[in-house]
Amino acid sequence: MANGKPNRPIRPRGGGPKGRRRVVIDQGGGRPGQGQRQRPGDRPADRGPRQPREVIAPTGPVTVESGVTLRDFSQALGVAMPQIIKLLMNLNTMKTATQSLTDDEVQLIAVELEREVTIKHADDDDVAPEAFEDSEETLEARPPVVTIMGHVDHGKTTLLDAIRKTRVVSTEAGGITQHIGAYQADHNGRRITFLDTPGHEAFTAMRARGAKVTDIAVLVVAADDGVMPQTKESISHARAADVPIVVAVNKIDLPDANPDRVLSELANEGLQPEEWGGDVQVAKVSAKQGENLDDLLERILLVADAELDLRANPSADASGPIIESRLDVGRGPVATMLIHRGTLKVGDAIVAGDAWGRVRALYDYRGERIQEARPGVPVEILGFDRPPPAGELGRVVENERRARELAQQRGERLRREAMAKQRSGGVSLDKLFEQMQAGGVQDLNIVIKGDVQGSVEAIVSELGKIQHPEVRVNVIHTGVGGITENDVNLAAASTAMIVGFNVRPSAEVRNVAERAGVEIRLYRVIYQLTEEIEQALVGMLTPVETEAIIGEVEVRALFKVSRLGTIAGCMVTSGLVRRNSTVRLFRDGTRIHETTVAQLRRFKDDVREVTEGFECGVLLEGFNDLREGDVLEVFETREVERTSLDEPAGGSGSADAS
Repeated sequence: MANGKPNRPIRPRGGGPKGRRRVVIDQGGGRPGQGQRQRPGDRPADRGPRQPREVIAPTGPVTVESGVTLRDFSQALGVAMPQIIKLLMNLNTMKTATQSLTDDEVQLIAVELEREVTIKHADDDDVAPEAFEDSEETLEARPPVVTIMGHVDHGKTTLLDAIRKTRVVSTEAGGITQHIGAYQADHNGRRITFLDTPGHEAFTAMRARGAKVTDIAVLVVAADDGVMPQTKESISHARAADVPIVVAVNKIDLPDANPDRVLSELANEGLQPEEWGGDVQVAKVSAKQGENLDDLLERILLVADAELDLRANPSADASGPIIESRLDVGRGPVATMLIHRGTLKVGDAIVAGDAWGRVRALYDYRGERIQEARPGVPVEILGFDRPPPAGELGRVVENERRARELAQQRGERLRREAMAKQRSGGVSLDKLFEQMQAGGVQDLNIVIKGDVQGSVEAIVSELGKIQHPEVRVNVIHTGVGGITENDVNLAAASTAMIVGFNVRPSAEVRNVAERAGVEIRLYRVIYQLTEEIEQALVGMLTPVETEAIIGEVEVRALFKVSRLGTIAGCMVTSGLVRRNSTVRLFRDGTRIHETTVAQLRRFKDDVREVTEGFECGVLLEGFNDLREGDVLEVFETREVERTSLDEPAGGSGSADAS
């Protein structure tokens, strides 16, 4: 016994070194009992080796998300990853299994594999339920949502200002609405919700967003101006959103107003006025004088009652589009939401795109605090963790955990797509060829910060329209809120400039930017922003090389010098000739040679230049085959800075006989 435990008998292990038993394993595949042990589930030996299970790869159309990883794309296609990696290597691109593919890469792989692949972008996702099955007894009437649309400076905000009897225009930079504003007005005991959309062409996306969330579009046309390009744009947006149009012919009080001409132009656009036998309601108003505003409101309610069934279930979970969002100093992220269905209450868990939170406070269009918002009401929401993207659907969910989960899923999707876009262009053969032809492209890196999300989107869209083969705008970061030290550090690391739209940096941030050598430009009107960015791009363009003819010299005599060559005795017939200047040799009107003036003499003295009417001796560099009567055209190549992106890169040149 050892350590209190009984001793166990030791069994002999047989022969072999150190008493270990020798074990022989039969490799011949005999029957069980002859060197092999039969295990439960083993296949009988006479049935042969196990055959691999055949995997049938899908061959039909495939839909993948933009920014899909190589592994997920491989699984969707049913194609082995090594095969896709090999195709990418043939395109001089290396990818790992977890890296995102650009849209170009996905399309090129699909072509190589002869597969039909559809790319679904984040903007294509429809996170809203397709339909609501609300019983009739739960539906209640809601206010109509009206969008004011039209050309810039046709009086849209002034009209809304007159309806609400408040002052809005005076707060807008340059008299131009820079944001989407949501307001309400009362008429004969009924409430109407108005959306004021910007009229500037840069805000097309915001104007389209306004048309998508509205019930009725009010098209404002100036009686003295008529139908303009953005008027036609607004008509297109309203028709695309499939909403009825009410026309407000504004500025009828002006001396040169011609409402009948406006009606005729509208008829040409397919908007036949009711007084001309059509079905479009038209009100002739004067926003400044306050004329016929009641008539406009009556026509809006008439269309709402006759053509629309404006009812919603106020007892459901609230949902509706985010009209605008911003980062407010002292209050944090603030979002303007238009309630389409349900009732939004303080304390609800809410999610919109990649933003989530719990509603801490609600404010109506007058800035007064409220406890709940019913369908058709625009409301400001405090409580999001970040400003939600404008245009996203906001909705109430069961709890904060679910809201955070949905926001993280959406954020991850957007990040993958953004990463794919940042790397896009690396595979496209057309883009590679264009860059080779252009000899490379210079980037103007920009960090954009704005007061609201919609303005930032409009700025990015407008800057994207600036196209040039030599220079381009590269937006490396966008955000809502004031300019911070992080923005300055990012700009310094990326050699970028910071553009602030209706936001300002603090004194401390300015000092950090000065020390880092980062330029900060601040704007309030988008016209000025785009013009100055274009001028910055013009400054990056390579100068244009132009040729300037400065003189003409005629060969009168030839002198051969053994150690120098042929010296031409010349007369300067116009302009002047300089030493080391470039000359073209013409003989009988045909260009023979192009070289430089190696030596220039007058009598026995070396001179720098000889002007018109004087004789001189000219020795050309590397050329001696001169004849009397030859003409030397003297010219200089100068670099001229370009003043516009429209100027061509090549020089204008000089008259050339060849």
